[in-house]
Amino acid sequence: MTIGDLIRLLSDGEYHSGEQLGEQLGVSRTAVWKQLKKLEKMGLQLEAVKGQGYRLAAPLDLLSGPAIIERLPAEPRHHLTRLFVEDALPSTNTFLRERFQQGAGHAEVCLAESQGAGRGRRGRHWVCPWGSGLLFSLGWRFDEGASALEGLSLAVGVVLAEVLERLCVPVVLKWPNDVLLQRGDSTAKLAGILLEVSGDVAGPCEVVIGIGFNVALPTAARDSVDQPVAALHDVRSDITRNDLSASLVEALLGMLPLFEQHGFEPWRNAWNSRNAYAGREVDVTQGGHTYAAVAKGVDATGNLQVDVNGEVRLLAGGEISLRVRS
Repeated sequence: MTIGDLIRLLSDGEYHSGEQLGEQLGVSRTAVWKQLKKLEKMGLQLEAVKGQGYRLAAPLDLLSGPAIIERLPAEPRHHLTRLFVEDALPSTNTFLRERFQQGAGHAEVCLAESQGAGRGRRGRHWVCPWGSGLLFSLGWRFDEGASALEGLSLAVGVVLAEVLERLCVPVVLKWPNDVLLQRGDSTAKLAGILLEVSGDVAGPCEVVIGIGFNVALPTAARDSVDQPVAALHDVRSDITRNDLSASLVEALLGMLPLFEQHGFEPWRNAWNSRNAYAGREVDVTQGGHTYAAVAKGVDATGNLQVDVNGEVRLLAGGEISLRVRS
């Protein structure tokens, strides 16, 4: 028995007695009780009623590989090499990097209900309680080398924004890796993008596109993050994680071959039209030094243009932090 097996049985939101759970899982009631004690530590609220048993406070929307494949149109289904849906991993990005080391990985997608060592940009931990978000990675092999990947994370951001806008979810993009939910004059982080590249600067290279996406984020998880965060279900509670996963797979598999041919330029205007900080005063932190600037748009390779006392500077990705001036 795994914790995932137990959660799947409880995912319907109905009451299940310890005896029933033990019989279904083939273990003792004591073993079931020990696993139930772990659920709250995972961010899952459990209710217990004497004479009825245990249930999750709210039904879970579980990931399903067959359900995702079923939702894909014929062309992206044909181009998808393999789809992995795992209960728990150290990191979906790490999983696909290891697949590349084994000679696979291209056009493969990995999703997980939870991960123990998931990272955001600049080494930050990505907070995602079990089953509440999308931990999504897609692998792609490029023949042109790492130098041809400039602006790829921004193109991925445009793809995410377009998927969400088709679902009537209003979003803007924060350079270089964030998707923000926009509600009135306020914004909050909805998703983050992390690209990991291995291979030759001039020759073939492999890229893992990692996406952390808040779908239903409990209050405790929001409180543990040091910036405003949002979740898809704040505005569209009817969208399932399987629906969203299929839409992302379809959109990314459509974008990547075009990016190989044309680079970032075709997505530049689309990104700039969604630029959350365009024309705003920002604090730029770079190499331990912070300075004030006015954010402009991005150029054809995805560098952000900022105005510092009348001088235009270009910011490339990496260890740079951008915050709106308070």
